[in-house]
This record gives sequence, C-alpha cells and structure tokens, in this order.
Amino acid sequence: MDHTPHPPRTYPAGVPCWVDVEARDVRAAADFYAALFGWSYAEAGEPGAGDPYLFARLDGRDVGAIQAGDSDAGWVSYISCDDVEKTCARVERQGGEVLVPPSEGGEYGRTATCRDPQAALFRLWQPGTHHGSQIVNTPGAWNFSDLHTPDPEAALAFYGELFGWTVDPRLGAGMIRLPGYGNHLAATSDPDIHTRQESLPEGFADVIAGLTPGAPKSSWQIRFAVADRDASVAVAKEQGATIESQADTEWSKDAVVVDPQGARFIVSEFAPGEG
Repeated sequence: MDHTPHPPRTYPAGVPCWVDVEARDVRAAADFYAALFGWSYAEAGEPGAGDPYLFARLDGRDVGAIQAGDSDAGWVSYISCDDVEKTCARVERQGGEVLVPPSEGGEYGRTATCRDPQAALFRLWQPGTHHGSQIVNTPGAWNFSDLHTPDPEAALAFYGELFGWTVDPRLGAGMIRLPGYGNHLAATSDPDIHTRQESLPEGFADVIAGLTPGAPKSSWQIRFAVADRDASVAVAKEQGATIESQADTEWSKDAVVVDPQGARFIVSEFAPGEG
C-alpha cells in the first residue's frame, strides 16, 4: 500500500468528481469489484446500520462507492457544484429534470439526481468534507466519464450553459474541457501537469469528460483504467460478468462489461499506437 502523503484532490464546480453504483446486493457487488480492481472498502456512517454506503478504496484512497438500490441507473457520474439548489434550478430552466431534490449526505456534502434534456442521468455534488475521488487514472481507478448522445450539439448547449463546458477541435474528437481546470490541477494535486503535457495541444489539461456521438440514446458511460484489458476481461467473466464488446483504438484497448447485477462500465488499458 502507498503510505506517501497526498494533497487532497479537489474539483472546481463543473468538473466530474465522483462515481458510484447502486446494487441490490451491496456485499456481492463489493466482492465482484474487489476481485476485478483490487478495491478495499470503508463503510459510511455507523458500521452495520441499515443498507451500507461503501467507499471503495485503492491504496487507501477513495475511488468511488457502492450503495444499496434497485434502479437500472448503473454507474453514475457526479458533477461538482458550489450550490446544489441553485444548480438544480438552472437544470430545470434549461430543460433538464431534477429526479431527486437536494439532500444531505451528512458531513460529506449535498447531492441531487438530475436528468439532462436527452434523458442522460447524472448527479450533482456540493462538497462538504468529501471532495470526490482521490485516486484517478491509474489501474483499478476511475479514468473518465463519457457522454454518449445522439445529438452532441444539444448536449453541449445544455452542459455548456450549465457548467461552462466547451469542445475545442484542436484537442481531438470528443474532448470536453472546462477552461482553467489544468491550472487548478497544477496549483493543487498535479504540479507537473503542464510540463508533462507540453507536447499536447494547448488546453488539453482542461479536459474533464468525453463526448461520443451516434448513440441511440443519451447516457453517461463510466470508464475504469486497467493494466491489462484481456486479463481484466478474464477476471470479470470468472466473477459472473458479461462482456458486451471489445475494441482497440489509437490510444487504448477497451471492453464494455456488465457486472452480475446489470451495471455497465468500461475497462480501458492505455495502449497508444497498438490499435
């Protein structure tokens, strides 16, 4: 386990910050993802009190969570905001829907469940003591949230007005950015980001999500990094998952996995030049 102190990773308003999944059998889901990603867990609140909210951890840092529920939402992406009530009001003014109004998450923060005008589900998060995922972009951790949509222009009109998101063609197809996010990372949790990315187009450090056109319906797809796509697929199958598809791209080897309780997600091996 990595015992090196890490500065807290914080997320400005408008940045996807957290992921969780509902499961009818939380303990079975926890076992599945522990086998697949190597997660350990910490229970929110009093241990053993009702249906648990399990914080999934990798190297002692929060990745995401598993909570009790029977919806078909699957993995859901949370987007950070400064004021959840005001943001919900803006969601409705722009044609979205607030499915679950703002509620308290104890000392951790406040949340609401929303649906965009094209019916893609997402949640808002106004942080308290909990800012979001503390380890990302490493095998076993959350890597990216991709919005799959039949109408990217309408999607960008909604999220652009709501959060300030933009798409810059210079960054490559489907890269959503929040201007200034790279500077936030450099000042907080990733001081070397601009140096590492100096060969990439300006603004690449601001990328916060993906946009994939051509889907029959809108949905947020959650991607987890893995060291070896094929090995992860084998483990997922052994644990009772279904593999919907596999694909090699210019940058990655991906597989769409459906866990034993029906939650869909993507495992992605970084493999530039192999696709």
